Amino acid sequence: MSDRAEAGDNLIDYFLEHLIVERGLSPNTVDAYARDLRLFATYLAKEHRLSLKEAKQRDVMEFVRRQREGGLAARTVARRVSSLRTFYRTLMREGKVTSTPLEKLESLRQWRTLPKTLSYQEAQALVDVPNLGDPKGLRDKAILEILYGVGLRVSEVSDLRLGGIDLNVGFVRTMGKGSKERVVPIGGRARSAVSEYLERARPKLVGKKRNDYLFLNRFGGKLSRQSIWKVVKQSCRRAGVSPDTSPHTLRHSFATHLLEGGADLRSLQMMLGHADLSTTQIYTHVSTDHLRKMVKKHHPRGE
Repeated sequence: MSDRAEAGDNLIDYFLEHLIVERGLSPNTVDAYARDLRLFATYLAKEHRLSLKEAKQRDVMEFVRRQREGGLAARTVARRVSSLRTFYRTLMREGKVTSTPLEKLESLRQWRTLPKTLSYQEAQALVDVPNLGDPKGLRDKAILEILYGVGLRVSEVSDLRLGGIDLNVGFVRTMGKGSKERVVPIGGRARSAVSEYLERARPKLVGKKRNDYLFLNRFGGKLSRQSIWKVVKQSCRRAGVSPDTSPHTLRHSFATHLLEGGADLRSLQMMLGHADLSTTQIYTHVSTDHLRKMVKKHHPRGE
């Protein structure tokens, strides 16, 4: 490892420890910061032979340009810039660096590109595609129903424990961003799918092991976020749904279809676990087609 790379790793490790100890951020948030910073550090070392301390504004701008040209979503790029801004500001405050390459760089405008959403028919085809004749299929069915029917984040599905779901009452208890607990209702189809999984599949997956996570891999261990992504991707291929579909797409579809069905924004905010209503307003939208139908149906001059 070069001296530049080692110095960069030391700065990143120092910053991540600050996030954990001083700010008490969740492991998932810290992991996201780590990925963003190491990606930028690798770019600097590979393309310019620079350390994080040596980065200039032009290096950040070039990094951003390449990210966008590579097809990365604007919101993701903006988040990475935000990670860099927080990183350098923290290090300056702690006396680890003397300047920041983002000092004069204005905040990048987040293009409000709405996340892709599935139609009702596509969502139905996706959740119906798993083979219910084997434990893996029953598990995948339950996962897809939870993602679309409850709107959980992929990390929340991975972290869901047996004690976090009450099928009798019809609620899921989950720990979201910032270690904030919330309770979300679970609909009939998702309850049925989870019930089938618990009765017919999970005992076979867990075997003689002791594990209180709800969703398990074939070895009886906790199912990772990456594995849940694979479940969604494989199901999309089999269902003929767009390969760009992700667990986040199902969460967004959950929100969009609720709004189109008449749900109010405040209730949706609580179910999604957003601290600020403005996040919910950006994250969700009502399709223009649905709005046209509403005007046509309810306005006296809609015909």
